[in-house]
Amino acid sequence: MAGQNPAARYRHEALDTVGSTNSEALERARAGDPGRLWLTAERQVGGRGRRGRNWVSERGNLYASLLLVDPAPQVVASSLPLVAAVAVERAISEMLAGHTGEVAIKWPNDVLIDRKKVCGILLEAEHLADGRFAVVIGIGVNVGFRPDDVPYEVARIADYVAGADPSVLFAHLFQTMADEIEIWREGAGLAETMRRWRRAACGLNERIIVNLAREQVSGRFAGIDDAGMLIVETEKGTRTFAAGDVFFDT
Repeated sequence: MAGQNPAARYRHEALDTVGSTNSEALERARAGDPGRLWLTAERQVGGRGRRGRNWVSERGNLYASLLLVDPAPQVVASSLPLVAAVAVERAISEMLAGHTGEVAIKWPNDVLIDRKKVCGILLEAEHLADGRFAVVIGIGVNVGFRPDDVPYEVARIADYVAGADPSVLFAHLFQTMADEIEIWREGAGLAETMRRWRRAACGLNERIIVNLAREQVSGRFAGIDDAGMLIVETEKGTRTFAAGDVFFDT
């Protein structure tokens, strides 16, 4: 319907304790859920991050997963991590409006405040038995709790906004994610998503290190291409990457 708020087409179910919101969302998909379903939890006992890493999930933070079913052709759906990062960056920026703290995105989809990780995003996909294609966007944001057993600097929103509430952040995210998916699917498309991601990029033109499975590459972060691939200018020439762990060369 013309003029309708994109968020009106989404649903939300709040849970208390789950294994992981991503796993729960995939179970809903297997059971026939049509998608556009948000699941949030107060606590996860089996939260996970990229590459199978454990994601500490105590109360006080935002743990949310969005189930999408057949959101786009699979070749296009591969850009959803960048869409999600832009939506989260916007939501956190709105939460911090009027406060200090620079919000930015580290490729591909970590969200930082003052270069400290505040959010991780994990996408999982599955071909369902009925032929549909399910994608789950899992989002964990440090709001009131900050894990201290991780090998990188972390932030929490409560360090910048007194009394920060995960439910308030989710209200922002519910809207920004719907907006960004609408732009990605219906509006200016992937090119506009890439433009919005570049606007929020952290460390552009700085030296970075990219850790890969079998090598480590260093060079200048030159941005992302129109497919969302990381561009690094090295001493041996320009290289692009579809995956890898990025660190700032400080």
